[in-house]
This record gives sequence, structure tokens and C-alpha cells, in this order.
Amino acid sequence: MGSFEIHGGKQLKGEIIPQGAKNEALQIICATLLTSEEVIIENIPRIRDVLKLIDLLSDFGVRVKQLSDHNYSFCARDVDMNFIDSEEFRNKVSQLRGSVMIVGPMLARFKRAAIPKPGGDKIGRRRLDTHFLGLQKLGAEFSYDHQNQFYRIHGEGLKGCHLLLDEASVTGTANIVMAASLAKGTTVVYNAACEPYLQQLCKMLNCMGAKISGVGSNLLTIEGVESLRGCTHRMLPDMIEIGSFIAMAAMTRSEFTIKGVQYEQLGMIPEVFRKLGVQLERHGDDLFIPSMDSYEVDTYIDGSILTISDAPWPGFSPDLISAVLVLATQARGSVLVHQKMFESRLFFVDKLIDMGAQIILCDPHRATVIGLDRKYPLKPLEMTSPDIRAGVALLIAALSAEGKSIIHNIEQIDRGYQFLDTRLKQLGADIRRL
Repeated sequence: MGSFEIHGGKQLKGEIIPQGAKNEALQIICATLLTSEEVIIENIPRIRDVLKLIDLLSDFGVRVKQLSDHNYSFCARDVDMNFIDSEEFRNKVSQLRGSVMIVGPMLARFKRAAIPKPGGDKIGRRRLDTHFLGLQKLGAEFSYDHQNQFYRIHGEGLKGCHLLLDEASVTGTANIVMAASLAKGTTVVYNAACEPYLQQLCKMLNCMGAKISGVGSNLLTIEGVESLRGCTHRMLPDMIEIGSFIAMAAMTRSEFTIKGVQYEQLGMIPEVFRKLGVQLERHGDDLFIPSMDSYEVDTYIDGSILTISDAPWPGFSPDLISAVLVLATQARGSVLVHQKMFESRLFFVDKLIDMGAQIILCDPHRATVIGLDRKYPLKPLEMTSPDIRAGVALLIAALSAEGKSIIHNIEQIDRGYQFLDTRLKQLGADIRRL
């Protein structure tokens, strides 16, 4: 188990380039299974989860070439579907939640798929019903081995249909869209997710010859086609990393520029940070965060306490709730943080409380943060990262706390953030990997 040693209390300065979007990469890479032709993907982040997925596709016989640091070529011409029956497949897929998105492409092109109960963050229940119910309505048949926790799916002759999703699941929508792209007839998806990552997937599929309309809305129409061709696709910068850097700059009184943020794709993120008192300056497609000794939380018009909550796009991303919570600990004013989606995501606040933060955990979904304008700075601490986003929130806290902090289990952070210690050192952070 790796660890970070951080000597906090130092101001950071310079420029940083956000990595390619992790959540987009997992969808886009799985979509390469839909065609026998070459697909080139640019701006792939070199992070643990993405590299594991690329390795998994290689095991299936997909020809993968690394063209440069972040550009890859995929060719799924000779896929060995017998691999899904191997113990190696079960072991690898169970460690990677994003692997669930191989189901839609495999079902569409090879008429069968299999998946063990996937792994990932321990942040609460993450059901797969939206995926499976949608694929069943397209004509797929599921069986579940309770003893081995293994799903098998068959889908001879998928047919288009009308679907009303029970939740606007991004990965569920992605799986359904990929399967429907090669189904016979027209599929209409109501309550579809419309996050930029899903929009990117639809744009890529259309470039490959799919016929998807309504991209960017909650109503998608997919006209099935016989086959898809190759294409070249460039991924967006990671909006979650951008939000994490904004919180880091404000917490550490730092001054730096986040380059090439694709501002129009950030949705509510800049506005939410402004409500927390963070100054943001847009310079073209860059974001500049000036050094701030103090930042004050807004209130509502009637003077009541501000609530920051997550919501499906274009609402605020649940993946940034942890960063917002730690940022609020050193603000002037109070805020109620409401994490609606996952019932275990706020349980890392006990570590912030041990560092001196004034936080009341109201229930598994809500925490009230009392910001005392740096009157009581956070103290250094030895702690363990429970998941990707909480791990980065704890790293932000450690960078602001004067003295030596240790964060264990940084493999969780590595799952979502590439070379983070190296990149932060370039800004002046005192951080080293143990």
C-alpha cells in the first residue's frame, strides 16, 4: 500500500494542464469494441482504472498501440469471446467498475456478454438495474449465478424500443446507447443522461456511422445501423480534476492557472465555487485562480444558509462534493453539503474533524460545515484514503495544513488522477510518494 507524505502550508504557483476525462475514457474505450476497424483516441489519461481497462481489452485480443503519451489506437478485429469464460477475466473485471460498459458493445456485436459483480469505490450501493433493464427491453436475456456473483447475457437480434430509464444513469445510458446503435429499428430513450461525457460518446458513435439524435438532451433517438466504422476521437479535459484544482488553489492561498478547461463544458462547476467565495477569472479557455487570504460563502436572498447538493447534469457533479466540503472548512460562513446519490461518500469527514474542521454529520447524506475564516487552521494528520474523490479531498486538506501529513492507500487516488504528486511538485508542493 503506497502513501503520500505531504508537508503542507505552502502556497502553490504556476500552470497546470488537466488530464483527459476519466469517466469519458471508460465509455469511449469500451465503444471501440463496436467496430472491426481502427479507432484512435486522443488525450487518454494514464491512470490506474483506464490502464486496467486497456489491459482487459488487450486480453480479449484487441490490438492496442500506444501512439504517444496519451494517444492510443484500438482495433477489435479479432476478438476472442471465449476469454469471458476464464478465471482471469472474472478476477480482472471484478476490480474495475467501469468494465460494466463492455456489456453493451459485446451484446450488440457478438450477441453475448458476461460480467461479474464489478468493483470500484466503496461509497455506497451502485446498482446495475438501469443497465440490465434497458438491455432486456432491447431483447437481451440475463442469468445470474448467485454463488459466483456472475451475470451472463445473451442477445440474438436486439430490437429497438421505447425506454423510460428509472434513473438518469450515465453509465447505464452509455451501455444502452452502444447496444442500440447496432440493434434493428429505432430506440427512443427517455430520461437519458446528458453529461458531456455521454455527449462525447454519442458524437464519437455518430462519427463511426451511428444515427443518434437529441445529443445533449434527456431524450435520445437511436436508429440502428448494420455496422460501424473506425474514427479518431479526442477526449475532453477532466472536469472533476479541474474542480479539485480550484478547491486546492483556494484552500492553500495559491495562485495558478488551469489550462485548456473547455469552459463551456464545465456546467455549474464555476458557479458553485463562486458561491463559496472563490474568485475565478476566465482567460480565453484557461481559468486563473488568484491568491485569496479569505473567501466568504454566499447565503440565499432571505439570509438562510447555503446548500450545495449534487444532481444529474447540468446539476453539480457528485464527484466534486468531497472537494467542496473540504474547501468550506476554511471559508467564512456556513454551508449545508447534501450528497444525494451515495450513502457512504461523506464518511471521510471524521478525518477532517480530527484535523480540526467544524463539521456536523447530520446523516449519511448531509453535513453542515461551519467555516471560521481560517481562525482554526487544519492540523496535519496521518490518514487513509477511502475512495478516489475523498482521497483527493484529504490531499487538499493536507496541503493546507502546516506540518507533515501522511495519506495511505493512495492507489485509490491513482485510480483517478495521473502523476498527481509529480504535477503538484511542479507547482511548488512539498509532496513525496512513499
